[in-house]
Amino acid sequence: MSSASLDGRTALVTGATSGIGYESARLLAERGVTVLVHGRTADEAQAAVDKLVATAGVDVAKLRAFAADFTHLEEVERLASLVVAEHPHLDVLVNNAGMAAPERHTITADGNEIAFQVNFLAHFLLTSLLEPALTMGHPLLERSRELGEEPGGRVVNVSSSLHRTGSISWSDPNRARRYSRLAAYAQSQLALTVFAADPRVTAVSVHPGVCDTALLPLYAHEGTSAAEGAAHVVRLCDPATEIVNGAYYDRAERVEPAAAATEDRTVKRLNKLAALLVGHDS
Repeated sequence: MSSASLDGRTALVTGATSGIGYESARLLAERGVTVLVHGRTADEAQAAVDKLVATAGVDVAKLRAFAADFTHLEEVERLASLVVAEHPHLDVLVNNAGMAAPERHTITADGNEIAFQVNFLAHFLLTSLLEPALTMGHPLLERSRELGEEPGGRVVNVSSSLHRTGSISWSDPNRARRYSRLAAYAQSQLALTVFAADPRVTAVSVHPGVCDTALLPLYAHEGTSAAEGAAHVVRLCDPATEIVNGAYYDRAERVEPAAAATEDRTVKRLNKLAALLVGHDS
């Protein structure tokens, strides 16, 4: 991966307090990016910032802590408004925050199956609300066009190879009738992968490999380091890395995702469903 400076750019990384999110924040900050470090709580986000400064030698001026519990969509809305107010121009949004679906069927206060909300719906809402910062009025717009880069910012959805085993239960997205934690998790990852094909923003999805993080038990008994997985995420954040809009990457390789992720009809249908569930016009 290129280690060229990305000074002057700003990135929001969700779920940046541990695992791939934390390591992505570290790698971006080390290359000069101003990183908005998202955590579930203010204390967790600030602890991650403090750790980056203390152990990785990152300049504290390059870091900013933000908090939002993705099980509450009103906190996602508050996060987006704070980000736009402080950083009206955003170069990168890394949709990384995720959780394993619980053993027992769990519905959030917003009325959604918890893994579907945390892994997908919250990111759908956040991306939609940050769309102006990622696109219109972007200061690097003309320069990007001159350099042959895509205009505006770039969204990187940290997905999973397990999206291939998933299906979106259109009539019962909460899976109330037949709940399986693996099926619920796979559905959330498929939705996140399909969402990368939304034409409103420049976006890709990436499976960073099976890494030694909290989600490891879903995949295997051992995995590569979170830093190795993060390197694949950060490579796609770099404007020097040419991407195909809406594409899916398995680590460093662009590969075909599940068929549903390439269907225009599915993208539109998912947008309509998600907008309904989060109460936001897409």
